[in-house]
Amino acid sequence: MIKVKIVGAGGYGGVGITELLLGHPEATITTLVAATETGMKMSELYPHLDGFCDLPILKPDDPAAQEPADVVFFSTPDGVGMVQARAELAKGAKVIDYSGDFRFASVEDYAEYARRIGKDPVHKAPDLLTQTVYGVPEIQREKITRERRIVGNPGCFAVGVIIGLAPAAKFNLVEDNSIICDCKSAVSGAGKKPAPGFHFPARYDNMNAYRLTGHQHVVEVEQALTRISGKPVAITFTTQVVPMCRGILSCLYGQLRDGITYEQVLEAYRTYHQGNHFVRVYDRTANVGTANVRGSNFCNLVVDVDERTRKLRVISHIDNLMKGQAGSALQNMNLIMGLPEKMGLDKPGNYP
Repeated sequence: MIKVKIVGAGGYGGVGITELLLGHPEATITTLVAATETGMKMSELYPHLDGFCDLPILKPDDPAAQEPADVVFFSTPDGVGMVQARAELAKGAKVIDYSGDFRFASVEDYAEYARRIGKDPVHKAPDLLTQTVYGVPEIQREKITRERRIVGNPGCFAVGVIIGLAPAAKFNLVEDNSIICDCKSAVSGAGKKPAPGFHFPARYDNMNAYRLTGHQHVVEVEQALTRISGKPVAITFTTQVVPMCRGILSCLYGQLRDGITYEQVLEAYRTYHQGNHFVRVYDRTANVGTANVRGSNFCNLVVDVDERTRKLRVISHIDNLMKGQAGSALQNMNLIMGLPEKMGLDKPGNYP
């Protein structure tokens, strides 16, 4: 059995990967670590896990928290993984980090990301960046499988956008710099920590856009699409919070190149994603929404062309806590450990 340690176990990302690992046939959770809620059993913090995960949550300096594991998930804020990953790697672990610490191969890209969220732009472990791989299996499967050391799990907005635009970038379907990403996220995307802006009265019956001056996920989206297309890609990216618990809906637009038909676009999308089990491509008549991926690792894409304006229109649906976080993390673990990619993940979501 693969021994797994979860650092940051008490947050949404921590409980999400815990839930998934409890149903994984080849992995077992051996250690839970967090800076808060220490001393509690996981099942005391999350009663739905009573009898399923009764392990205690350890302080980071607890000797038991230093025990080696085969895979360490860092479900932690930016700045934690880059400081603690080296010690886990030295003990032979593979590292999967949820934050932006290892999403970028250069200190320059990381610095731009950090600047957008008000963090120190100086990476604390720059030598490790050359050993990382960006963890979107749908575009990096072979690299993740081959390198098997440090995976930077993608941002929640980013994974839905990249999967939704990868075929357009690969097959050069839209005009340069015409891409617009209009993305709406549920409140759980802000994490578990309470904040005035996410207090129930502030969120109920209210939607708003935020970080219009530059969202941090733009950096990884543009980097990924540039890699796929082979030429620089710039996007206009607008994020909004909507009064839902979980889910991300991304409406993706681009000016279609001359001569390309809707039928060709749909075929391009189906061709690109034919080997991606967790991506479902629908035509413009599909009646799907975020409820259809809730609790699952699937990304549902509705592909359309506005014939009048010649605009490509792709609607991407994911569960932000699954495909946007814990689901992708487990998918990456399967790849780096040489397991079937679908293991522990191939199930429908919850409806309604």
